Amino acid sequence: MGSLNKVMLIGNLGKDPELRYTPDGLAILKFSMATTEYFNDKSGNKTEKAIWHNIVLFDKLASTMANYLSKGKQVFVEGRINNRSYDDAEGNKKYISEIIANNIVLIGRKEDSQGGQDDYYDEKPPQAQTQRQMSGTAQRTQGGQKYQAPPPSTGDEDDIPFDNSPV
Repeated sequence: MGSLNKVMLIGNLGKDPELRYTPDGLAILKFSMATTEYFNDKSGNKTEKAIWHNIVLFDKLASTMANYLSKGKQVFVEGRINNRSYDDAEGNKKYISEIIANNIVLIGRKEDSQGGQDDYYDEKPPQAQTQRQMSGTAQRTQGGQKYQAPPPSTGDEDDIPFDNSPV
């Protein structure tokens, strides 16, 4: 059986994200995000604990979301865990765990960004949706060969003949 590396988080940005570009022009957006864990302490009192996550976005998702994210925004992040190490200025090896996001959705109340509205909103910029909403006729390269995605459903699935005779 294969393995799975998938993370889904809902939390709030701890500070404004940092957008930078590699020499090749690849956009990289980094931010910290807090999720909250609730538990009862030894005395039975309900306690909450913030858990901080390092989030990294790349390419178009990074450059698009840089326009929408800011400190305090509530977001849904979907991605995978990546562990890496580096040597700091003193030569000490440092280890870091990051969530490499491949999907992000702004959630929360409109008042968080538009002042005073009580409705909930789910705002996702069109560019952030492109990976999941490729048209049925779009061609993708897979393993060096062109891949033709199946056409979209026509709704005629009920017309598929099945043998309804008893077994």
